[in-house]
Amino acid sequence: MNRQEIRLSRRISISSLHTEFSGGIKNRKETLGEKTFCGLPFRRILARARDTRASRPVEGGHEWQVWTGGGHGVNGSQSSDGVWNVGFRYGLILTAPHGPGFLRGRLEYALDAVPVFWVFQKTNTAYGAGLNPFAFKWMLDTKHSVAPYFEIGGGTLFTNTKVPEGTSRVNFTSSAALGLHLLRAKHNISAEVRYMHISNAGLATPNPGINTIQLRLGFGAFSQKE
Repeated sequence: MNRQEIRLSRRISISSLHTEFSGGIKNRKETLGEKTFCGLPFRRILARARDTRASRPVEGGHEWQVWTGGGHGVNGSQSSDGVWNVGFRYGLILTAPHGPGFLRGRLEYALDAVPVFWVFQKTNTAYGAGLNPFAFKWMLDTKHSVAPYFEIGGGTLFTNTKVPEGTSRVNFTSSAALGLHLLRAKHNISAEVRYMHISNAGLATPNPGINTIQLRLGFGAFSQKE
């Protein structure tokens, strides 16, 4: 091999090394860029998850909520009646999570002030207000931003005309609900299906009662124990 061939061989080797080195750096930059770009959504999700955990109810904490719901009679002589109501809720988280398996959850006591309660009857519309002095809610302890719950409760209803027609202006309500809390960093949204029975408990006769199925939506927040 003469000197000219040796020089040519060295130039080719140096050129190949430069190309491989440049290509390696470029590939590493592209890979790093892809990882950074792809990682952003996951970082945001993790950040939201951390915020969601901070908004969860804790023992001794409180719930504040405004809600509205409406529905229709489902059976009997009052099946054609409709209802719509608006209320404000205060709740107190009584326990830390406990219970077996998927039923593990927290117990909450709540009361509702209901300044708007309309009953749409065949011949008139009754305007009223109510107070629900007790509700007990069991919220499942999940690791996600969706927390299912079930609830039972009861209260009183006062109206400007008799409900049902021809019975009493004073009634009592009992209810049961299944719902979901959609937890966020500083607030939560709830959606539930509620069965409510309205009757005068024998204060007047007849006492046909009204059985309703309602959809209720709420907006509120869980405050942490100080």
